[in-house]
Amino acid sequence: MDSGQQFLYDTRYAADMPEQQSDQEKGLPQPLLELPPDADFPMIALPDPKALQIAGLDLRTAIDRRHSIRLYRDEPLSMEGLSYLLWCTQGVKAVTKRPCTLRTVPSGGARHAFETYLMVRAVAGLEPGICRFLAIEHALQFVMSGTQTLQDVTRLCGDQKMVELSAVTFIWTAVPYRMVWRYNQRAYRGLFLDAGHVCQNLYLAAEAIDCGVCAINAFLDDEFNAYLGFDPAKQFVIYCASLGKKPTGINT
Repeated sequence: MDSGQQFLYDTRYAADMPEQQSDQEKGLPQPLLELPPDADFPMIALPDPKALQIAGLDLRTAIDRRHSIRLYRDEPLSMEGLSYLLWCTQGVKAVTKRPCTLRTVPSGGARHAFETYLMVRAVAGLEPGICRFLAIEHALQFVMSGTQTLQDVTRLCGDQKMVELSAVTFIWTAVPYRMVWRYNQRAYRGLFLDAGHVCQNLYLAAEAIDCGVCAINAFLDDEFNAYLGFDPAKQFVIYCASLGKKPTGINT
């Protein structure tokens, strides 16, 4: 059995399998809804998504136009545009008493195991570097500054040119225990399904602000996790996407 088939086998549901209690059923404490902010770094407020003036776009039109774009105009993304994209991909609509977060994308059991990091190259009002999106606060916090991050992330994504040309590259990471706490090993299937939900929202939302997206599954897993300082048993890079203004001539 190859590794892919082994994964499906190990995470399958079957009628004849003995039922295993999840940590939730055992009464163990629920993991945090998001990783806590770093007290050593200031938070950067983002424009309120409810106040953004983003022109509407018919969903059918957005779906028709959606395709991967790997070349971008050398033009910065606005903070308003970035706020809009972050809201559309991981925006928190409410925190319930359970508690859980209700967001703009689906997630099995509302577990929402993702953290969003951004490799910023050209966003008006932001210096280059890598920042983390604090979804509940709808704010940013830099974790790494400097233009070297552009070269580093490009290399970690296999030297794919669209990363180097992007205004911003989204880096989604999974905190698996948020999902495992409820679903045991089946949770790992849910993580990859949820990654698709998030990235498709980015593709469609980008159409409304004249941006193109290219999803990235080819990256150096171990090196990327080490670069960001992650213990992959607790947090790992699951998906990336470059984004920038569409080149002249592409429909808007």
